[in-house]
Amino acid sequence: MTVRIAGGLALLAALAATPALAHPHVWITARAEVAYGPDGRVTGVRHAWTFDEAYSAYVTQGLDANKDGKLTSDELADLAKVNTESLVEFDYFTVLKAGGAKQVFLPPREPAMSFEAGRATLTFVLPLRAPASPKLVSLEIYDPTFFVSFTLAEGDDAVRLSASPRGCATTITRPKPVEASQQQQPLSESFFDALTAASNFGAQFANRALIVCP
Repeated sequence: MTVRIAGGLALLAALAATPALAHPHVWITARAEVAYGPDGRVTGVRHAWTFDEAYSAYVTQGLDANKDGKLTSDELADLAKVNTESLVEFDYFTVLKAGGAKQVFLPPREPAMSFEAGRATLTFVLPLRAPASPKLVSLEIYDPTFFVSFTLAEGDDAVRLSASPRGCATTITRPKPVEASQQQQPLSESFFDALTAASNFGAQFANRALIVCP
């Protein structure tokens, strides 16, 4: 088993490819903001991921440098940086399509992390390599190996639009409960062992937002 490393999600990425572990193993409550440029085209996605308490406690062990019992953004800065950089193999668990065409992301920017009420929250920006047409945009958030379970936060503002053209509308679709999916398709651990970042099994648990602009 991989030992704990300061990278946090670097560990998560390593564990996602490690056999003989329960699925899912980490739970994330997600929010997203789709950003638009002055020309009205999509420029990127800003993520905010809040981790479950157990994982939050695990990855932040020993990071309280001044021993005051509080974790500041400065103390978590290195963790946030490695978190965002380590998930390139999994395309940051993010699929954005414009007009049905999958878009390519540049390296993440503005990594930051906070810790409140026993849970760590990672925020970062995924800029698009090239701005995309805003007419029909879809955003999906999921882990293809289903090691990580993503759930969009409650409410219609779980996926927000920033500086979007007038008249754009968002429709959010959340996946069916994990328990119901597993009852319909009971799978052995060996099945999960064979999954990789290129697999599409986790897509059935994707959180989706469809954005339509005039």
